[in-house]
Amino acid sequence: MHCTAISWNLFHGRDFPPDPALFTWRSRLLRVEERGATHVQVNRDLEGEFARVLAAAEWDVALLQECPPRFAAPLAGACTAESHRVLTSRNSLAALRTLSGRINPDLIASGEGGSNLTLVRAEGPLGEIVERRELTIHEGRPERRAMAFTRTASGICVTNLHATNDQPALAAEDVLKAAERSGEWAGEAPLIFGGDLNLRPGEDPGVFDVLRERFGLTGPTGPRAIDHLLSRGMRIAEAPAAWPPERRELPRGGLALRLSDHAPLQAGFECG
Repeated sequence: MHCTAISWNLFHGRDFPPDPALFTWRSRLLRVEERGATHVQVNRDLEGEFARVLAAAEWDVALLQECPPRFAAPLAGACTAESHRVLTSRNSLAALRTLSGRINPDLIASGEGGSNLTLVRAEGPLGEIVERRELTIHEGRPERRAMAFTRTASGICVTNLHATNDQPALAAEDVLKAAERSGEWAGEAPLIFGGDLNLRPGEDPGVFDVLRERFGLTGPTGPRAIDHLLSRGMRIAEAPAAWPPERRELPRGGLALRLSDHAPLQAGFECG
């Protein structure tokens, strides 16, 4: 059986053009659209645009991080997928945060609240979701982190997490804790373990050695990458690779609208 997985940090549903001059205070405060030579920067709700890119892509399971909680149902509907959402940080006063995110996403930014969202196309080889679990992998400062563990009808399990950023020691603790619990929950079943791990194999090789030797998780993306799709009990049919920028861009008034500050990561796996 072959399955395709993608992992994508959605940057809280915002766009991220390559020209830093397009990020202006007038755009952030007054929602003025900024236009450069090749790209546009907008400050508006991009739920539909993210749904369009995800729905058009070929994948069987999608691991999404920094996903606004309100995106979960629309993305699942657009992709004809079942969903498993786990809230992460900044989700108190959810109604107010949701309204602020719809009105001015750049101003509230990550303050809208976040989630890890796993989408499974049940009509694909993985089948429907048969088990959903979640685990808080970090409490307290700098912010709460959680993982989503999803078991599919095919038997393949999926762990989706976003580890602590800018603090490699904490990220390593997050990832190893998630790997240990995922292994316990999955048992002997094949496992896809991925997301924004905020660890680079070239800078923290010891963590990836432990993931391989202790937990059997292999296939890091590359020495400088922080987004990974590791696996256990599966053959890597398509090595994890980031999409080229144009695959997450949409046309807007003769220019390009680039979604997120992360490129989706895609990998193919086989088992059985």
